Amino acid sequence: MEAKLETIKTWLDTGSINIFGLPMSGKDTQGVRLAEALNAKFLSSGMIIRAMEAETKQKYSSKGALVPTNIFYEWVLPYFERRDLFGYPLILSSIGRWSGEENQVMSVAAGAGHNIKAVIFLNISEEEAKNRFETSKILNDRGEREDDSNIEIFHTRLQEFHEKTLPVLQHYRSLNLLIEINGNQSRDDVFNEIVEKLYAKTLESHV
Repeated sequence: MEAKLETIKTWLDTGSINIFGLPMSGKDTQGVRLAEALNAKFLSSGMIIRAMEAETKQKYSSKGALVPTNIFYEWVLPYFERRDLFGYPLILSSIGRWSGEENQVMSVAAGAGHNIKAVIFLNISEEEAKNRFETSKILNDRGEREDDSNIEIFHTRLQEFHEKTLPVLQHYRSLNLLIEINGNQSRDDVFNEIVEKLYAKTLESHV
């Protein structure tokens, strides 16, 4: 495992890996773990947007809908230029979820020296997502987020993913950047599969 992670680090350099999936698929959990393993910085669009909503007293995402593209560009994309991220690889959690945003994300990331080298799709069934949602409510392990406690908002988030984010993943697939992971496994097994498939991608780059 360590040797493969070192190979991935060398291949990634200061590039970035973008992670997508349905709500409750484990994007932030796996993203943070991968960032730690690769000595990378972790950026979550959801965290950035919630912080900006609190700071500006504006609510775009509280009902489960994706924020408008112009707000996403204004709030999230400048993070790629932050000086404290210079020289580090980035692990991204769903940066650019709305179809049409992916080209701008790739352009800004590349311009900042963090070109996107892989996109991970944590693929879980909608049934599994709903089961995890119900479990999370019982455990209360996701804080006070309204979108993780209200079933109607959660359904909106599922619908937004199918309508707006799946086309993003298809675009990345067409560029041979997409890596699909079975997200229904245990957290450790998901992480191990991510490492194995990223390692396989590094080998492709030398063919």
